Amino acid sequence: MAEDKINTGMEDESFRDHLSTVTSEGKRVWVYPKKQKGKFYTARTIVSVFLLAFLFITPWIKINGHPFILFNVFDGKFILFGFAFGPQDFYIFALGFVTLVVFVVLFTAVYGRIFCGWVCPQTVFMEMVFRKIEYLIEGDAAKQRALDKEPMNGKKFFKKSFKHAIFFIIAFLIGNTFMAYLVGIDKTLDIISRSPTEHITGFIAVAVFSGIFYFVFSKFREQACTIVCPYGRLQGVLLDANSIVVAYDHVRGEPRGKLNETTGDCIDCNLCVAVCPTGIDIRNGTQLECVNCTSCIDACDSIMTKVNKPKGLIRYASMKGIKEKLKFRFTPRLILYSVLLVALISIFTALLVSRIDVKVNILRSPGKIYQEMPDNKISNLYHAVLVNNTFDDMPVEVKTNTPGAEILTVGKDVVIPSLSVHEAEFLVVMSKDDIKTTVVQLNIQVFAGGKLFYETKTTFIGPQKK
Repeated sequence: MAEDKINTGMEDESFRDHLSTVTSEGKRVWVYPKKQKGKFYTARTIVSVFLLAFLFITPWIKINGHPFILFNVFDGKFILFGFAFGPQDFYIFALGFVTLVVFVVLFTAVYGRIFCGWVCPQTVFMEMVFRKIEYLIEGDAAKQRALDKEPMNGKKFFKKSFKHAIFFIIAFLIGNTFMAYLVGIDKTLDIISRSPTEHITGFIAVAVFSGIFYFVFSKFREQACTIVCPYGRLQGVLLDANSIVVAYDHVRGEPRGKLNETTGDCIDCNLCVAVCPTGIDIRNGTQLECVNCTSCIDACDSIMTKVNKPKGLIRYASMKGIKEKLKFRFTPRLILYSVLLVALISIFTALLVSRIDVKVNILRSPGKIYQEMPDNKISNLYHAVLVNNTFDDMPVEVKTNTPGAEILTVGKDVVIPSLSVHEAEFLVVMSKDDIKTTVVQLNIQVFAGGKLFYETKTTFIGPQKK
């Protein structure tokens, strides 16, 4: 049994019965992670800078006067990378949602929770913004812990007040940015610049958003990942022994102990625990609270360098790879899942790129053959479905270049409202003298703004020839 415990790297699995940040009495255990440094932390910082720049700059970007990205759920108006979407594009959003779900499942099954540690807004803001400010004002983990234990005095009051004031300002900025993605930057600036009584709904919305963000990043913190986020709980069914995760090499590291008292490489310095933002011990194995932030990798590598041992005691690896001492390689499973991920993204991208400004579908009305008209003429009724994927109302004109045929619009001139579907009917009239066969090939053209953008062939039915 002892041999099995060493092979799994876990002598006591009672830690799985409770969260590391909650005591047995249900009280919160505040986490004081040490400052992080190392190649992974540097890489994550660079990625975070790009992500934060994208988040805050994007609402200001406009294409032809319209936002680059907009999710206006109130008016049903959506813009993604400059492409406008209306209710008629629901199928694209549905496919996009399915693609996202499948992507998350496949990506997590192969690469673990890389998203959580590198891209998730919760981690990016917490570790790369709010935590850095906290270090700057209150100092490293030991100083923060000592400050919290001190009775309230002038120094503590100033530091705490200053820190939380900055936290709220940043939360307010995030809240307004979030609002800009919903209603647009122009409306957001209008709400901010006017008295709250003039935009009471917008003011309340921004206040609520700001309050939520402030609470999450100043108080709730890692609990959002371990208690609220469903993704963390899904990893239990998405991960297996072949998934790439941040893992401790228990084969190499155990048994652990002091530098000169162990046959394993782990010297039990606990630095991997000290830097963990969720307060876990990665040496216990894959856990619900682990967000794969790589802090423990950098910490352990720094210690291994100091004690002249190889780096990688904690690293990105699969549990099977660690147990069988296999180096990372792209297995057929990894290749297949990666190809599927690329295929899903490619299909969704192709749907976005292939969208045209106006879609038209014209058919002769079913159940009707032809109608006799005065002056020895025959008419056929046609039904058109027109979809306007642009931001502007679009006047449309239907014409035909078939000799002897003319088009009569039924009702008013056709104008398709922006981001909407419009149905219209029109008559095609021909003289009996021009109808040489029962079925005449008809060419129909649709013009918008004086430019031809759609042309189709259909049939015109005339009297049966004797």
